Amino acid sequence: MENLKTVFDAVLTGNAPGTEAGVRAALGDGAPAEDILNKGLIPAMAEVGRLFEAGEYYVPEMLIAARAMQSGLSILKPQLAEAGVEAIGKVVLGTVQGDLHDIGKSLVGMMLEGAGFEVIDLGVDVPPAKFAEAVRSNSANIVALSALLTTTMQNMHSTIEALDDMGIRDQVKVMIGGAPLSAAFAKQIGADGYAQDASAAARLALSLIGK
Repeated sequence: MENLKTVFDAVLTGNAPGTEAGVRAALGDGAPAEDILNKGLIPAMAEVGRLFEAGEYYVPEMLIAARAMQSGLSILKPQLAEAGVEAIGKVVLGTVQGDLHDIGKSLVGMMLEGAGFEVIDLGVDVPPAKFAEAVRSNSANIVALSALLTTTMQNMHSTIEALDDMGIRDQVKVMIGGAPLSAAFAKQIGADGYAQDASAAARLALSLIGK
């Protein structure tokens, strides 16, 4: 338990080397990889989200905490796969076609991983058909669309249409985020939810799959 507390505290303070050392020490003491994930890394990222929403953490603190979490998760992934531990869901993530903004999208991806999801990050400037194909080929539960430019917002609607055209819209939840967006816009284009920041995105994704 002491090693799990070390992992928790290291993530919370954005200490990547400390997170890695804590994860290795916990594994060395015989802790199951699933316990390190579910009792160390995931609760730490939930606390990071809470602190962000309380105004005690800002984007830089969230970013370094998420990077610390990922450094620990990279050590655990082979162990989790070997133990047959599955992610709670799969999210296809990307910035829509015509938009090259990456930082917000990448932070959302890290927060989603910190909540226990497997994330398939398609990058930026992603065409609607590529989103739809990734959802189909990965049997994703959620597709998360990012945009920062008002001129690219409508490509979110085009992506939802591409899911419709492929006959898989009813198999996946669509969530959107980005500075010019709103819950009203999400409703207008037929998305399932809108998140105003990375912490809210992780909570929304969990709610969309009933967690």
